[in-house]
Amino acid sequence: MRILAARVANHFCRGRNVYPRSRNFFTLNKKEELLTMEEDAERKIGWLLKLFFAGTATYVGYQFFPYMGDTLIQQSVSLLHVKDPLFKRIGASRLSRFAIDDERRMKVVELGGAKELLNMLGTAKDDKTRKEALKALVALSKSDEAANFLGSNGALSIVESTPDSLEDSDISTYKSNIIKNVDNKNLVASSASSI
Repeated sequence: MRILAARVANHFCRGRNVYPRSRNFFTLNKKEELLTMEEDAERKIGWLLKLFFAGTATYVGYQFFPYMGDTLIQQSVSLLHVKDPLFKRIGASRLSRFAIDDERRMKVVELGGAKELLNMLGTAKDDKTRKEALKALVALSKSDEAANFLGSNGALSIVESTPDSLEDSDISTYKSNIIKNVDNKNLVASSASSI
């Protein structure tokens, strides 16, 4: 590495008009001068390698991460199929974070996530699992098409039959939000179809 750095330093010094200094006016000996030049070259090459690595990592990231969205939604929906309530909660929590726009909400519905969330809510035995399922259903019900899907698959009866929690008031809030969203979307859809 030092040999490479010395050659690079020599190359850079040749480009400039650097004149060798006389020993009478120069206090450092030749070895010390060579060491300082090597250190400068190593520092410059180090920065060059760091920039190259950062650029490569950025390029790979931009190529790789767009494909993770659909795969992560699929994995989250598959977590809802597991019998363990912890994994179901993890899947529901991830789906509630992914459902930020209509396209992603419909992707969750197409992959069967809405149906599995309703099944999860109907069979949940603890408040934590109910809360995560309701939270994900609230996120999905913000879309007109997803709310229509939920309404046609009996979401209102499942949500209304879900028991309230004495310890967690968020459950009743989520229940009322889902009922309101699904009812409003169904009223709009039925009035549009009757016209």
